[in-house]
Amino acid sequence: MYAIIDIETTGGNYNSGKITEIAIYRHDGNKIVDEFLTLINPEIKIDWYVKKLTGIDDEMVATAPKFFEVAKRIVNITRGCIFVAHNVDFDYGFIQAEFRSLGFEYKRNKLCTVKLSRELLPNKESYSLGNLCSEIGIDIETRHRASGDALATVKLFEILMRTDKTGRLIPRPKVDTNQIKLL
Repeated sequence: MYAIIDIETTGGNYNSGKITEIAIYRHDGNKIVDEFLTLINPEIKIDWYVKKLTGIDDEMVATAPKFFEVAKRIVNITRGCIFVAHNVDFDYGFIQAEFRSLGFEYKRNKLCTVKLSRELLPNKESYSLGNLCSEIGIDIETRHRASGDALATVKLFEILMRTDKTGRLIPRPKVDTNQIKLL
């Protein structure tokens, strides 16, 4: 199982930023089998550049749930899954930081579709999500929003799975060792 994830944030650094939106699509290797999408109240101001890029502003997230209110759902939908994202360390780092702020350690095996794309789809002009999707014919309905970018990553991931004939680059989970631990 795979949890294909995209987040939007208040800024580019997980040490000082917070999550404002999350989209998670649980994928069984063939299709989406569950999903979780929500805005998140970051409890801090959103950077002006991020507002311009995503369209998410402070008013939109004012009444959204706070991270601690959705943390259990995130744990449950990603349990037993490989954490998949385009530039996975960005999304994973923010989610880990949010859990750490609650006193928990969040660990999942992870897979980066940027790295995998470079291996399986060589010689592309760019491996940014928008440029790569445009070049290979994947439409992104709402660019720089968690759901739109995550759905584009799902489509990209499905192409990568079909392209990876050996199965060596896309690890299959062996045993569910994913744990959430109280720090």
